[in-house]
Amino acid sequence: MTAQLISGKELSQEKRVEMKSDVEELKRKGITPGLAVIIVGHDPASQTYVRGKQRACEEVGIHSLLIELEEDTKEEELLAKIDELNVDEAIDGILVQLPLPSQINEQAVIEKISPAKDVDGFHPINIGRMMTGQVCFLPCTPHGIVEMVKSQQIELEGKHVVVVGRSNIVGKPVGQLFLNENATVTYCHSRTNDLKQYTTQADILIAAAGKQHLIRGEHIKAGATVIDVGIHRLDNGKLTGDVNFDEAREKAAYITPVPGGVGPMTITMLLHNTILSAKRSRL
Repeated sequence: MTAQLISGKELSQEKRVEMKSDVEELKRKGITPGLAVIIVGHDPASQTYVRGKQRACEEVGIHSLLIELEEDTKEEELLAKIDELNVDEAIDGILVQLPLPSQINEQAVIEKISPAKDVDGFHPINIGRMMTGQVCFLPCTPHGIVEMVKSQQIELEGKHVVVVGRSNIVGKPVGQLFLNENATVTYCHSRTNDLKQYTTQADILIAAAGKQHLIRGEHIKAGATVIDVGIHRLDNGKLTGDVNFDEAREKAAYITPVPGGVGPMTITMLLHNTILSAKRSRL
């Protein structure tokens, strides 16, 4: 058995076609969704991500505002800039590219963004609403993962989902989203004893530990769905994930590639949240 690929790239393209017509419909009503992205400093990886977000906005017709601040920007300057954007009616979503320089408190920045414009889904109010099954902005990567699994018509109710990783951005929220879909969820992490004991029970295995090739063929139940959130650069310049792809694809029924898997869906769900924000506040 060789696993069928779940292409985030293809699914993203399908969703962006729908979003483009959504945005055109909003523009006919005089509404142009707007996303403000703030980047502090000159981190090359962050700049690459930001360019990708800008291109995606352009593709679907969202107004994109890029605010570039110097590496030595003080925390109060950044918070003041967020305050301005919170009351700017042309801006529906605010995103501050992480990581931030050491003089800035990341949590203070996340909490300064209005929950109504928190299109990353990181504000404690949106996280609390997600935990209790209320209407909120869902965090982009976890939401994208659920959409990818659903795109294959995989039944989620009653399935055993094992999440390897417990970050606030992916691991914890993705487990909660599957729980909201009536799956049974197990979390594993760096302190878990005998990882394989848990991962081999997974109908859906999500690798989000940030550790290259942590998940090998032996960790996977035959016929499982494997979602690889990790991204690492090999010595030869190629990208790979938290999963040993060659081994995993011999055991799994479905698998996401790296690159071209989860990554494109993260940006697509950011666009989704920005359009949703415009509809909620301006229609």
